Amino acid sequence: MPLKPLVSWTIRYIPRKHLQRFSHVLLRIAAVFYTGNNVQCTVCERKFREFLPYGRKARENALCPNCLALERHRLMWLFLKKETSFFSKKLRVLHIAPELCFLDRFEKLPNLEYVTGDLESPLAKVKMDIHEIPFPDKSFDVVFCNHVLEHVEDDLRACWEINRVLKPNGWGIIQSPVYDLEKTLEDPNITSAKERERVFGQRDHVRKYGKDYAQRLSRSGLKVSENHFVNQLSEEMIKKHALPPKEVIYYCEKGGNKN
Repeated sequence: MPLKPLVSWTIRYIPRKHLQRFSHVLLRIAAVFYTGNNVQCTVCERKFREFLPYGRKARENALCPNCLALERHRLMWLFLKKETSFFSKKLRVLHIAPELCFLDRFEKLPNLEYVTGDLESPLAKVKMDIHEIPFPDKSFDVVFCNHVLEHVEDDLRACWEINRVLKPNGWGIIQSPVYDLEKTLEDPNITSAKERERVFGQRDHVRKYGKDYAQRLSRSGLKVSENHFVNQLSEEMIKKHALPPKEVIYYCEKGGNKN
């Protein structure tokens, strides 16, 4: 089977928790065949002739075969380096559903107290339901929660919990797939995997976010803003690191009570 269809089939049908356990081993073997200098990963800094294809409709030049960073991960790493004190300031961090490309690197940062949590992920140290985060109020300086909310029953409850555990000057990044829709599409009556894939784009998604994403999440009490950091970067840098040219970073700050 050609690589792109194989990637698409694997992502569509193999449960995420199994992919997290085993995929990195096979992909690092594949890295040997992608040696070159055309692109460079911002996360692991390895260079390749190109990145691997990735996605249900496989995107070319997407996945770093060494650390498994995708386009959005490479952009987030740059954002953290250039726009925040994440790599230097003493911070207590909660990473919900931690991505493999970040996990070891964040754990090794001497300035961080790094806590990972998830309901199913074998990568997380704390088993937790995002609807009921098992930490006291004002516990964390930073919270990351990427590509999770489109899967959960009550996204606003989850965001309320994130807001609750953030310290008064706390901040976070909450990314999800956002589509060219005026308003988020959801229907709790759609429960079959096949119908969810047709309507929401993926078998385990329960909603399809639209342009109201930041405004919607802000109803939880969080202050969510759209950061267009990628627009500050040159075309040369975007090409060199294969960054997503239209990706918005949803930057969150602790707010008051939910509306």
